[in-house]
Amino acid sequence: MNSLHRRDFLTRLTLATAALATPRYGFSNVSRADEFVEVSTTHGRLKGARSEGVTTFKGIPYAGRISGDRRFRRPALLEPWTGVRDALQFGAPAIQPPRRNEPAPAEDCLFLNVWTPASDNRKRPVMFYSHGGGFVGGSGASGGQDGSNLARNFDVVVVETNHRLGLFGFLYLDDIAGPDFAGSGNMGMLDIAAGLKWVHDNIAQFGGDPNNVMIWGESGGGAKTSCLYAMPEAAPYFNKASIESGPGVRMTPKEVAAETTAMLLKELNIAPKDWRKLLDVPAADLLAMQNKLPFVPPFQEKNRNQGMMRRNYGGFGPVVDGVVLPHHPFDPTAPAISQNKPLLVGWNEDEYTFFAWERKDTEFAKLDFESLPKKLEAQYGADAGRIVDTYRKANPNASAPDIFIAVSSITMMGLGSVDIAEKKVKQGGAPVYLYNFGYKSEKKIPGTDYPMGTPHAMDISFKFNNELPPRDGSAPKESFFGGNRPERFVASRHFAELWTTFARMGKPAAKDVPAWPAYNLNTRPTMRIDATCEVIDNRFSQELALWRSLGKL
Repeated sequence: MNSLHRRDFLTRLTLATAALATPRYGFSNVSRADEFVEVSTTHGRLKGARSEGVTTFKGIPYAGRISGDRRFRRPALLEPWTGVRDALQFGAPAIQPPRRNEPAPAEDCLFLNVWTPASDNRKRPVMFYSHGGGFVGGSGASGGQDGSNLARNFDVVVVETNHRLGLFGFLYLDDIAGPDFAGSGNMGMLDIAAGLKWVHDNIAQFGGDPNNVMIWGESGGGAKTSCLYAMPEAAPYFNKASIESGPGVRMTPKEVAAETTAMLLKELNIAPKDWRKLLDVPAADLLAMQNKLPFVPPFQEKNRNQGMMRRNYGGFGPVVDGVVLPHHPFDPTAPAISQNKPLLVGWNEDEYTFFAWERKDTEFAKLDFESLPKKLEAQYGADAGRIVDTYRKANPNASAPDIFIAVSSITMMGLGSVDIAEKKVKQGGAPVYLYNFGYKSEKKIPGTDYPMGTPHAMDISFKFNNELPPRDGSAPKESFFGGNRPERFVASRHFAELWTTFARMGKPAAKDVPAWPAYNLNTRPTMRIDATCEVIDNRFSQELALWRSLGKL
């Protein structure tokens, strides 16, 4: 990961996320409807589309205008409407490069989507998902995260938001712009909190229980979930959480955010006292400037007295401003505000193969045990040899590329996940459950004979139960990452049932899956999710001992 420039990483991650959003699951912008369904909300009536046992409402506005003089501020009040508003097409995603099969990005992007089995006043669990794409890309309309199958097969209500991203959502102006712009460095997170409040006020009309809401998200969505878990403004509106392949242990200190703001103003030739000129810069120009600014490195290492600094998704992301985000989400401890809220946290076993795929990196597959230490030296220096020795001892049948993938994957997403689990246990409150997703795709990384395994983002279609045989009985199509093997359907069922049961009860469970013990610091149980699931105690014990000794955990 050290050789990957951060700007290139984020651009490619956004493009790869868009690729995953292609309509492989029959996800289109205009619904095919067996019938239309109307519901009342706090601001007016909505018309959604019902098809195959699920009603979908798309493009629901949950807050008001954020363009013009509302840029970098709290949204304007949402204006009520008269009559019935169509909720049949997705709303605009946040400012970013254009997204396939979605409306053009726009500043005014505060829309959400709802999938429900029925608007019948039943109190179903609500699964409120935050999309990935770091803090700079993605939307609540990405195809792999279509909520239809979760709603249909597990009787839950799924909600996904669009919210501000990049500098539109995370430009820190608090030091120079006055009280109207308080919290500016966290507007993207405050948008999500506003979406949660909308759910609290309205979801009963959609068949959901406002008092049983689970927040969850993958990659950047996992980091967003980490922040929500620590935010006073979000706290009243959710009851449990899941952080998936995106452990947000630490976020941007306000001093660093202020430096980024100063850099932006300098690049735009705007004096700090004239910061209001930012309100008149066209959105496209700000996006172009965002892409020119240097990014925070993928990993900011800790010193031993400071605590782990985990992944920071680019130069713009949530800011530890002492108010909206009072402290780092999981440093030095798990947030007291969510002490009594159960938590799931974990990662995919082969996270790094995603990044090899999107970078067209084939060189790692040619590594041998002579070249592997040299490959790791750029990031780990003199410790590279010790790392290789430890991993070879713990995994005697692993090849050199296997070890490179294992090292890269656990340092990207694993160490932060374990850190979060350990801190949650030490808090002595609600339980935390640690997992690894391990279903192996046989698809090869192009240009190599190396299989994808369990790459970053492959879990999305599995946990949304979008790995299913066709409903019409036709032959299954190849999954984007998941490959062709029919076992993927079983793994998807397990993943989705574990998560929906957790949403319902606060404890994950599924048919044909062993009982999943809460994490503890003695046996350290980890659920490995696959077509056959298993609980593994003290998993990666040798590897984690190594990373602790190196001050990485």
